[in-house]
Amino acid sequence: MKRTNYLVPIVVSCFLATGCVSKKQFAELQTSYRQLQTENSDLSKSYQQAQVTLAENRANIKSLEERLAEAQQNNADLKASYASLQGSLDKSIQQGNINISKLVDEINASNRFIKQLVEAKDKSDSLNMVLTNNLTRSLTKDELQEVDIKVLKGVVYISLADNMLYKSGSYEINERAGETLSKIAKIITDYKDYDVLVEGNTDTDPISRPNIRNNWDLSTLRASSVVQELQNKYGVDPQRLTAAGRGEYNPIADNTTALGKQRNRRTQIIITPKLDQFMDLIDQAPEATDSTAASIPEAPLPME
Repeated sequence: MKRTNYLVPIVVSCFLATGCVSKKQFAELQTSYRQLQTENSDLSKSYQQAQVTLAENRANIKSLEERLAEAQQNNADLKASYASLQGSLDKSIQQGNINISKLVDEINASNRFIKQLVEAKDKSDSLNMVLTNNLTRSLTKDELQEVDIKVLKGVVYISLADNMLYKSGSYEINERAGETLSKIAKIITDYKDYDVLVEGNTDTDPISRPNIRNNWDLSTLRASSVVQELQNKYGVDPQRLTAAGRGEYNPIADNTTALGKQRNRRTQIIITPKLDQFMDLIDQAPEATDSTAASIPEAPLPME
């Protein structure tokens, strides 16, 4: 482009110097010259604009390269974070699987223990029903009028009226009590896995005897008389027997009436499964670890 600027004046000068140029040709040359100057000016502007554009493009390219490098670095960081998270996740899953396996084992152990308790309770309930049925069938209609038999929460209660057991105002066993006690003793002997508590109860009327201080004494002496009768006369193992007196403090009826007092004057023979059998089961209960104890719900035992 600069060569064109120099060339046109030189050519014009040569034509002028030789004198071979006509006016018409000279005018044409001038016109061409002006056109070339215009084109040269346009080219210069285009060149400058191209330079500016090139500089901008180079700047954009540099910016894009920096952004690309930053994106690549971010991508590398994300890959590293993903790998770290994946490793932690794999470790957590593995640890979780171990914990779940332990939890399942403990739940299964607890379920087995609960099943043992339920089976023991069901067995006890079944034996109680058989015991009660056998005893009820062995008593006469007259005896059943003075003997009350109940099963409450796995315990058999045999309630005997005082007038069928003792002489009036005394703790000595009367003659008519023998037949009933013999039948009860046979049931007790047949069911060796049960303990027997004999419990004396009185009404609120005070006792006035030289050798009996109060109703506590009377109730306890009556229970002791029944225990010794079962042991000495009917051969019940004394290790299974317990005598207790509750005096007037465990009434089942109103002591202001004659009928209520009669009901309160009673002796209960309480037949229960041996507690040591259930305590042995309790000792066998699986222990939960600290990590899983909070997550294992307590399974309620079925109760009557």
